[in-house]
Amino acid sequence: MSLFLVFLAIVLIGVAVLLGTGLASKIFRRGGDGGGSPPFEDGFDEPVASLPPVLLPAGAEPSDVDHVRFAVGLRGYRMDQVDQVLDELRDQIAAKNREIESLGEELERLRPPSEQRP
Repeated sequence: MSLFLVFLAIVLIGVAVLLGTGLASKIFRRGGDGGGSPPFEDGFDEPVASLPPVLLPAGAEPSDVDHVRFAVGLRGYRMDQVDQVLDELRDQIAAKNREIESLGEELERLRPPSEQRP
């Protein structure tokens, strides 16, 4: 019986220390400070706000893609920068493809019937 009481006392002291220091809210991923800070540090790098964003110009050319440089992190390139540039590049290519398609349709519509392609 005395061994059980010692064990119970150790558990209660541990719970009191966790609650008293605020570690319980971090362990259980609940924000105890009420702020917007991340509740738990899991070791992954957060985007650094002091780094400039990696952007392509509005009318990106192939040479612009050649000049893009990403910051190197601990485990390689920063994924958020790479994803942002690739998303923007995809959107620009899609817009150019739509423009090329619409101009091709307009060209076909304006050609005389004798020059129409089959």
